[in-house]
Amino acid sequence: MNTLEAIFTRRSIRKFTSEPVKREDIRTLLRAAMHAPTAGNQQDWCFVVVDDRALLARVPEFHPYARMAPQAAAGILVCADLRLEQRPGYWVQDCAAAAQNILLAAHDMGLGAVWTGIHPRPERIAGVRNLFNLPDEVKPVALILIGHAAETVYPEDRYREDRIHWNKW
Repeated sequence: MNTLEAIFTRRSIRKFTSEPVKREDIRTLLRAAMHAPTAGNQQDWCFVVVDDRALLARVPEFHPYARMAPQAAAGILVCADLRLEQRPGYWVQDCAAAAQNILLAAHDMGLGAVWTGIHPRPERIAGVRNLFNLPDEVKPVALILIGHAAETVYPEDRYREDRIHWNKW
């Protein structure tokens, strides 16, 4: 699959089979995440890999849009470690780029994935911080749920000419 095909055909998958995802595949997804650009190359992201189904089952307790978490084979919690921050405030962008790389890599590998946002919702941040024992300096941004797709979601063309302004608004 080439890059544009991955971008144009990737869709959020919210239904998963019970088949596990191999650890080497998770490592490939993490490698893809770590190849995302960061402000000043600060690489301030860090990740919590969650493959304990009991932990995944608790995510919907504080995240209403992550009801599919108990069926996912794994989750990758994308976080910023502010102790690594060199360019203050860019951690959200750095983590978002890493999350997008995970989604595209998962699609390319034939896996299903969905981005469930954590930041900036205080109740989700508190729930994740408590469930995964995050230190205060670590800011959770997104939980990417991963598995083998149990649904087919067809791509749609989202190009919107009315959202484009050339040179000036």
